[in-house]
Amino acid sequence: MDSVRTPDSERSEAGDTPDGLAGATPDGERPESASLGSKVRSAARWSLINTVVMRLGNFATGILLARFALGPAEWGVYGIAQTVLLVLLSANELGVGLAIIRWDGDPRRFAPTVLTLSVLSSGLLYAALFVSAPTVAGLLGSPDASGVLRVMCVCLVIDAVAHVPAGILTREFAQGRRMVIDALNFVLSTAVTLLLAFAGWGAMSFAVGAVVGNVAALVGCAVAVPGTLRFGWDPEQARALLKFGLPLAGASLLALAVVNVDTMVVGSSLGQVALGFYVLAFNMSGWPVRVISEAARRVSFAGFSRLADSPQALAQGFSRALGVLVTGTVPLCVLLGGLAAPVIHLVYGTKWLPAAEALPWLMALGLIRIGCELAYDCLVAVGQRRSLILVQGLWVVTLIPVLIVGARMNGIVGVSQGHVLVGACLVVPVFLYALRRAGIGLAHIGRACAWPFAGGVAMTVVLLAAKRLLGDGTLALFVIGTTALACYAVCVLPSRRFLLGSRTPETV
Repeated sequence: MDSVRTPDSERSEAGDTPDGLAGATPDGERPESASLGSKVRSAARWSLINTVVMRLGNFATGILLARFALGPAEWGVYGIAQTVLLVLLSANELGVGLAIIRWDGDPRRFAPTVLTLSVLSSGLLYAALFVSAPTVAGLLGSPDASGVLRVMCVCLVIDAVAHVPAGILTREFAQGRRMVIDALNFVLSTAVTLLLAFAGWGAMSFAVGAVVGNVAALVGCAVAVPGTLRFGWDPEQARALLKFGLPLAGASLLALAVVNVDTMVVGSSLGQVALGFYVLAFNMSGWPVRVISEAARRVSFAGFSRLADSPQALAQGFSRALGVLVTGTVPLCVLLGGLAAPVIHLVYGTKWLPAAEALPWLMALGLIRIGCELAYDCLVAVGQRRSLILVQGLWVVTLIPVLIVGARMNGIVGVSQGHVLVGACLVVPVFLYALRRAGIGLAHIGRACAWPFAGGVAMTVVLLAAKRLLGDGTLALFVIGTTALACYAVCVLPSRRFLLGSRTPETV
């Protein structure tokens, strides 16, 4: 039920502008246009509203499906199909769509070549997936997923067609129009998914709903940015686009592998039912990432790109953005991790309680992911291509054996623990080193994280003590949560001036 993947959610990279495409400001705006700071703030507000509304809708839909229509096995099949789709989406347009956001000049000049390359590559990927679907599903421990794979991955081609108009919306910080498009996608995809799920279609209901919603989003993008769905071919532009995009596609593929290899390991090692529990827990751990981080990332890459030439402004912008993200994420992670069992029981029902064992670890992973994703976008904006590829490659290579060992030793809990171990002990230090090379030192990171982390520790102590006194009942759950949140708010209050910052055009 997710929307068409657009460049704003991509891991991307700054690159050189090809000859003949320079000569205008990065977003083509006139001197009298609104300042960058005001445009970013406006886009961020719309993006946050959009993300919160859509995620709340998806959350409610998931409850209905998990409680009344689908079981762990069906969720496992859906998890496999979604994982394969995400991995293919990371490379389906060869990274060239990001030029719509990053390159100088009028994007409509090279958009036809971008569209042609995107559709050709996605068509070839889908053909390969269609032929190999039974083999892929079998290797991942879900032979029943082949039909779902073939239907859901139609979104590859739809995504490729939508990339140009969606990229222009991102470039122009037009998040208000994006909200309308995403709402259309959500309403149609959810309606179709629910109708088919209650009619007994199982995991296939997700696939059909996703295709219907993505088609609606494509139409919405085409209407919002008319005249952009035109095919064309310029050999010089194509060479420059591929030079720009192919390394990004590789880096993006590695980035997607980091957050999806666990699904493959659980499916192939523990089976569909265990995978269903793991997918539910992982999706819950992603609530803070999706609601807060996703909203920020819709504007962070474009914003950091504008500050890339000023190390001081970049460091200040990154520090403030990280502070806002961490401040908003820590209390959600502590609440969901500390109250995992009663929350899952209350929301999804008794049959899903095995997922609660993995959730606390996955919430810690969610917090790590938020910081790493923002760092990724910042490094992309300053052109740290080699650093990004090395970090992602090291992450994947280390993660795979650790997750396999974790699955064999302790099931889905072992997989979750392995994720946190690799992320905290290896990946975070490497990202800190890469950021320091880009001019963002530990002082900037510490200023952003000190108060939220202190508040998180205090909140955890209060939560555990209150839980011990009041138990796990529904009323106690709300009392404990409210008390812990109040404690956190008091702890982070001193950081409010830093988080609000000065409203200057240079501030992201």
